[in-house]
Amino acid sequence: MEEEEEHKGLITTANEELIEASGANALLLQIRPNWQAKNLIQRVQKLLRVDPSSACQRIFNASIYDLREKIIIAGLDIAGEAAKLHKLPSISKQEDVEALSASRVLDLSYRMGLLTRPEYRKLLRVYDIRKDLEHEDDEYEAGIEDCVYVFKTTIDVVLSKDPIHLIKLTDFKEIVEKPEPAQISDAVLTDYKSAPKQRQWEIYKFLFYSILKEDHPEIIRQNCYNTIIAIKEHTNNQVILDLANHYNDKLGRNTPKLKEARAANAAGILPFFKSILLNDLYKTYYLKMKATGHSFKSNNQHGELLRNLKEIGGLDYVKEPVLTNMVRWLVECYIGEKSFGRYSNSRKVFYSYSGANLSLEILNSTSQNILPIIQRLGKKDNDIMTSNLDKNVENRFQNLIDELQ
Repeated sequence: MEEEEEHKGLITTANEELIEASGANALLLQIRPNWQAKNLIQRVQKLLRVDPSSACQRIFNASIYDLREKIIIAGLDIAGEAAKLHKLPSISKQEDVEALSASRVLDLSYRMGLLTRPEYRKLLRVYDIRKDLEHEDDEYEAGIEDCVYVFKTTIDVVLSKDPIHLIKLTDFKEIVEKPEPAQISDAVLTDYKSAPKQRQWEIYKFLFYSILKEDHPEIIRQNCYNTIIAIKEHTNNQVILDLANHYNDKLGRNTPKLKEARAANAAGILPFFKSILLNDLYKTYYLKMKATGHSFKSNNQHGELLRNLKEIGGLDYVKEPVLTNMVRWLVECYIGEKSFGRYSNSRKVFYSYSGANLSLEILNSTSQNILPIIQRLGKKDNDIMTSNLDKNVENRFQNLIDELQ
């Protein structure tokens, strides 16, 4: 009996040394305070010394319990949608979540977006280890390496992280439906970014269609416009593609109107419109530019004309031959024409102040390589060549080339 007790003490001492060397105790300190308050750490530390298998099972069970709570906090509506979409057990009330097996909790957490795919796969490996430990016999015994993997994964992925309080559609409605400019806080952006795809879809679609609603006050439509721009980079790519497909179906064969193109560009779905509709959109807009004219005499119309062009993507999605026509118009608006009359001594070139600045901004910001087009126009276009006969206008043309280079 004394020999057995001595032998048992030796095992405990060996375990403690291995545990300390593995860093398992340090991992336990990363667990969230609310779990520490439940004495989880103290219980697991005691088990580690004498029964590593039970310690691993205890820490894994705690992570599953934690995920159940996070599913409920995130929202039973999202849980129900994810379960239905991925053919998991039906979820309509809290008891349904509590009845899920450990593997189903992992599946649902992943499908809701509470776990990333790498996190999900790591936890599945932990689940496999835990199943082996439940049936531990002489052929398989928990080693410290098992404990370290189980501890590190469950703590890093689950027990160290706070629950996600999913942002709701009503939260965004409260932000945009105010008679004042909307302010999107970093906290809102963070919550939106971590929201599952279904919730992002609800919010994104609401904002997009609200921009187009004529019966909404202008301030609300502008708030929705600014908000969708602010959250676009945090939006799941599939949500943007789904919205593009959704609105493409609504457009049918109709050329998008200016307000539709403006909202679509803000939402990032404009480049996904049918090519023929985009071509018609920019062809129609060029005719409006042509009717307005690039002369300094139309200066009072250039601001709105070119700001609207920026808001429908500038030159980014324009195809030939409309692209060359638009580039020519913008170049001529920028370089202006030789001055005349009593102001010619003080002003060597007449050009539209608002038009020139916006033209340069549009030419300079496009993702397309338009420099060869402008250089070709400078050599062959009769109107631009005529303007360039004047030294001062030619200097402005060269300044434009220099800016774009």
